[in-house]
This record gives sequence, structure tokens and C-alpha cells, in this order.
Amino acid sequence: MSLIRWRMGFLAGAACLAGAWLVLAAPARADLRVGYIDSARIFQEYKDAQEAQQRFDRQVQGWRDEAAEKEKVANQLRAEVRDQGPILSALKRQEKEEALQRATAEYERFVQEVWGPQGRAATENERATGEVVAQIRSAVEKVANDKDLNLVLDSAGGFIIYADKSLDMTALVLEELRTRSTTGGAR
Repeated sequence: MSLIRWRMGFLAGAACLAGAWLVLAAPARADLRVGYIDSARIFQEYKDAQEAQQRFDRQVQGWRDEAAEKEKVANQLRAEVRDQGPILSALKRQEKEEALQRATAEYERFVQEVWGPQGRAATENERATGEVVAQIRSAVEKVANDKDLNLVLDSAGGFIIYADKSLDMTALVLEELRTRSTTGGAR
């Protein structure tokens, strides 16, 4: 699962839980109008989400390649220290061990900088996800307002056990997103 889809699913799951709580906790309302979307389908079919995912995947692959190169250097130095250590002078052995320590520290620093909790991957995912989620949320709000709905749930979160297909707004949201993309409308 991609990071963007995971975040959208997490947000949708939280929204579904809150929405379900509101439906269950609120007194019965005859005028409660509910719809739902399938955010997984939206991410599969929405061009901007696909492009954001592809950009993020390319960045991640670049970081993986760079990390692999740093790890390769550290492993090569480790092998040299292990294999050549006994025949090297004390000074040369110390130089190799220091180089190994620097290479290992550089590799670990890079991994933490990229994939740590506040790393570049998390930051970039947040940026890309935020833009796409805002676009989708705006389209959902417009369609919900047009259909005069009180509540919209997300079936991708797995919280909807049954829903009448007439309540599914996914196609309408995708159409709204496509219209905005082609006309340059508000996002």
C-alpha cells in the first residue's frame, strides 16, 4: 500500500468512525441523508493522485538507491577491515576502522534523515497527500452539497457493512475532480 493511500485510508477510517458514531448516537432523524465514496477507487482512477504517487515513488527509489550505495561502501570497508586487518599496520588498521565508522554513521544518518519519523519521506508524503486529499475532500463536499447530504462515509475503510448502491457518490466525485482538472477550476 502506498503512503498516500494509507494516509487517505486512515483519514477516511477516522471519518467513518466519527460518522458512524454520529449516526448511532444521534436521535433517529427521518431527514438524515447519507452517501458514501470509495477512496481506494478514487486513488486508482484520479489522475492527480496517480501522478502524485508516481512522483513520490520516484523520490523513494532515488533515496533507496542512495542508501544502497552508502550501505555498499560501509560493507566494503567492513570486509576490508575484516580481511586485511591482520596484515595491516596498526596505523593503517586504525585508518580503515575510522573510515568504516564514518561510512556506517553516514549510512545510518541518511536512513534516519530520509525514513525517520520526521524524515524527508514523511514530509514529502505529507505534502503530496495533503494536496490530493484537499482536492478530493473539496470535490466530495461539493457533490454532497449538490445532493443535499448530511454525512458521507468511505467504503474503503471497511466500516460500511451494507449500503444501497444509489448512495455511492464515487463516480460523481471522480467526475467533479476530472471537471476541475480539465477546466482548471477551484481545487
